[in-house]
Amino acid sequence: MAHIQLKNISKTFGNHTALTGLNLDIADGEFFVLLGETGAGKTTTLRMIAGLEKPDEGQIFIDGADVADWGAAERDVALVLQQYSLYPRYTVRENLEFPLKPKIRRIEPDEIKTRVDRVAKTLRIEHLLDRKTDRLSGGEMQRVSIGRAIVRKPRVFLMDEPLSALDAKLREALRTELKNIQMNLGQTFLFVTHDQIEAMSMGDKVGVLNHGRIVQTGTPYEIYNNPRDTYVASFVGSPPMNLIDGKLVNGRAVMAPLNFELPFAGGAKTSGATDGRPLVFGIRPEDVYLESGAPVEARVHDVENHGVEKILTLRVGDAVLRATVPARTDVEIEQPVRFAWDPDKVVLFDKGSGISLRHAG
Repeated sequence: MAHIQLKNISKTFGNHTALTGLNLDIADGEFFVLLGETGAGKTTTLRMIAGLEKPDEGQIFIDGADVADWGAAERDVALVLQQYSLYPRYTVRENLEFPLKPKIRRIEPDEIKTRVDRVAKTLRIEHLLDRKTDRLSGGEMQRVSIGRAIVRKPRVFLMDEPLSALDAKLREALRTELKNIQMNLGQTFLFVTHDQIEAMSMGDKVGVLNHGRIVQTGTPYEIYNNPRDTYVASFVGSPPMNLIDGKLVNGRAVMAPLNFELPFAGGAKTSGATDGRPLVFGIRPEDVYLESGAPVEARVHDVENHGVEKILTLRVGDAVLRATVPARTDVEIEQPVRFAWDPDKVVLFDKGSGISLRHAG
């Protein structure tokens, strides 16, 4: 088990700045997810902790010890990658035994067998133990590579998009399994992904990374309901938060490009939201609702059926916004509808900086 801290980490590769002043604190036994788009610096962060890259600036601590001069082996971390690093000519059992057999470890054969059997049971691959790994499916191979990490009992698990090559159903099953394994082991997991559903469903804490900087860290609930800026608001959530330019005028939200208005009096906390200041109004699709007497008319631009709900794209003048409505809602494309929002759920962002007024100051 391990507590990990990154302090003011910067890293460049040639002209490319991968990380800038990155600070990260991962508690002992926490499932921490680093979420960001491709090129945000996620893998570089992981490789720094593993000891495969050295920072240009800043310090890395594992359990309070500065590990700047420690090699990868001394840090005792296990890395699980998107590409399975298995020996194709070995059986699954031999692959799982491999990390336990270096000279420096000296683990008794009985202990090796016990550990391998326990890991195989946890990952439900007992029936595969005598099979060669080149005869396995993608999902089975990924389970074996996760097993190779677990069997070692490392201090930290570092996982770089380990599920992204799998099909959707298997991804879902392994998400649940990995989270259960982490809870049972009580180990520190750092899981890197660009998939916000993975991040929100697995993480105790999520750090959102954008262009080499952490823009917000918090529980999935905090990040979803109280995004620090318009980047986090648009990146987290499926469908993403609606972001509409406008300003407040006498307790009403007036939308800039098309001049529709929604009541806002007594809505979300408005400190700093003076009348006339350019703002961005953020509202989640599930907090936009249709009703016959609602204040604004829109046209239905698109209907996505998701089984339990429909996601409507509404068009008002030049603006479009999304609304999540019950599946039984009967609407057709180009139909006029009226909608309102829940003013208590609106998040106000400063138009210039993109930062939420709740986080500003």
